[in-house]
Amino acid sequence: MTVQTAPDQMTDLREMANAMRFLSMDAIVRAEDGHPGTPLGGADIATGLFTQALKYDPKAPDWPDRDRFVHSAGHGSMLLYSALHLAGYEKIDLDQIKSFRVLGSHTAGHPEFDIHAGIETTTGPLGQGIANAVGMAVAERILNARFGDGIVDHYTYAYTGDGCLMEGISAEVIALAGHLKLGKLIYLWDDNRMTDDGPTLQAVSEDQRVRFENNGWHVQEVDGHDAMAVAAAIAEAKKDPRPSMIACRTLIGYGIPRIQDDRAAHGGKITSEDTDAARKFLNWPHAPFEIPKNIYDAWAVAGQKGAQERAAWQARVDAMSAEDRAEWDRVMAGKLPEGWQQTIRDAKAAFVAEGGEKAGIRASGEVLAALAGAIPELISGAPDLEAATQHKRQLSPFTATDRSGRYIHYGVREFAMGAMMNGMTVHGGIVSMGTTFLVFSDYLRHTLRMAALMEIPGIFVFSHDSIGIGKNGPTHQPVEYLASLRAYPNMWTIRPADAVEMAEAWELGLLHRNGPTSIIASRQGIPLLRDAGAENLTAKGAYVLAEAEGEARVTLIGTGSEVSVAMKARDLLQAEGIPTAVVSLPCWELFEAQDEAYKVSVLPEGTVKVAVEAAVRLGWDRYIGPKGAFIGMDSFGASGNYPDLFRHFGITPEAVAAAARTRL
Repeated sequence: MTVQTAPDQMTDLREMANAMRFLSMDAIVRAEDGHPGTPLGGADIATGLFTQALKYDPKAPDWPDRDRFVHSAGHGSMLLYSALHLAGYEKIDLDQIKSFRVLGSHTAGHPEFDIHAGIETTTGPLGQGIANAVGMAVAERILNARFGDGIVDHYTYAYTGDGCLMEGISAEVIALAGHLKLGKLIYLWDDNRMTDDGPTLQAVSEDQRVRFENNGWHVQEVDGHDAMAVAAAIAEAKKDPRPSMIACRTLIGYGIPRIQDDRAAHGGKITSEDTDAARKFLNWPHAPFEIPKNIYDAWAVAGQKGAQERAAWQARVDAMSAEDRAEWDRVMAGKLPEGWQQTIRDAKAAFVAEGGEKAGIRASGEVLAALAGAIPELISGAPDLEAATQHKRQLSPFTATDRSGRYIHYGVREFAMGAMMNGMTVHGGIVSMGTTFLVFSDYLRHTLRMAALMEIPGIFVFSHDSIGIGKNGPTHQPVEYLASLRAYPNMWTIRPADAVEMAEAWELGLLHRNGPTSIIASRQGIPLLRDAGAENLTAKGAYVLAEAEGEARVTLIGTGSEVSVAMKARDLLQAEGIPTAVVSLPCWELFEAQDEAYKVSVLPEGTVKVAVEAAVRLGWDRYIGPKGAFIGMDSFGASGNYPDLFRHFGITPEAVAAAARTRL
């Protein structure tokens, strides 16, 4: 079990793996915290991958055609950090290893997205890493179809533990990856048969090998403590057109006699006495954090080979036509094409020219259809809701036989959609968007959190946003969702009042680069309230849609379909001689970012404020104040025609006007 490091020198791969083990356990002991089981048990797997198979150049960690490695079992993060350090990633130097779990370090308790440190995505919530990897593999195939094998041709690897495979999201992505025949996707399963609670047999009896085979995967079994066996299995996997799963049988916590093959290895505390015992057990004579030069040199070989491959790749990029090179550079830099915002302006003008009512979700689909021609890297998809969400227009499907498609049929798999979107985004070269009903956003909720945490873009369109969906009833009528979405840091939640605001919401979503955007759309038709002015008024978060006739005594505030309710209430109050302004407040986050003078100009002191939204009150008091009123929902919905539901729950112009009158 050896690797050539120099003409006259051979270095044992087990020693290279042991370097990972001791960096990991020394860091965990120093931090007095961590999960030793995975880095100790999986060190040989990672060594086989990094030294024999993975294509990377640590001096250029953002090389677009590098292989991607996702450490999905993120609790065992020292496996990733020790491998990146030994492989030569400059951001993960020895000081960073010693600073494991220290505030401000690059070696956080769970890996946090940082391409320049070699960390391809944030992991820790089990299952999402392997799902991100499926999205990365999809992105690779889409870009390969556009730019060819010479420019885009790499693999995506994901290290997964038993926990990832137990999470429900695994069923979604394993099935979809097999269906799409993502042959450049390889899972390395750390088959240690142990969880925090104890042996997996306590909760699992299924045969994972059969499970993957039934979903269309190529499956192999190897000794996970034999790095060359792992490397050989990877080589075999690359010969098969299907995605591959390699079951690597290991012992959790390998090397520390007290915890080896025991549940205590998962997250139990280890001490210097344990590391002393491991040094004796593994015949490792070196002091803590001391790695012999010959082992560093051996680890450097793979990176040197990767540098050669990158140089050859760069020559191919340099040989591209000027037009193709410019497009490649633009796409991978995340820059949108010149003139795309004219598409937004044209859509706004078209909506105004058309006039009349239009469902929010229909308007969103029409904006996407227009943008599809302007932004070729825009990838859409929905979980079995193509007809209901109308976001497939102008887009052919991405399939196992057609990688040029730009619409992904996720099946009834919302969680997979969100995590795959995040994977496509962090891969680069893709503008991802997905759509489903707002009430189903809970199924993918944690992917929104991960996108916000990583500060990555992504457009999520959530339709059927209120009791306005009507007869489907309370199971499908979200009332509490807007408040919860607005709670996420870094995410913009935008609820447009009409088709013009919808176009502006899309523009903002495409411009928002340090977090995702949730666009909330109605099922029912809503009237056009705006003109097609050049300024994106939604970008302010809130603005005065209708000024008071006279010195304002009342300010009515609404979002989405309820802005039209506020406009009708204004008519009632103005007819009574009560000067009333209407404010559309589509995005709280953007409004909060405005200066105080602007906010006061929109919501002036001294006016009675009434907010109307077909959702719960939570959060609204900051805008209406202690003397204001809120017209909305304080219960779940009901089944019936939506006009009847709005009357039943008291969300009417008359109720809004009455609330204002009683407070004058």
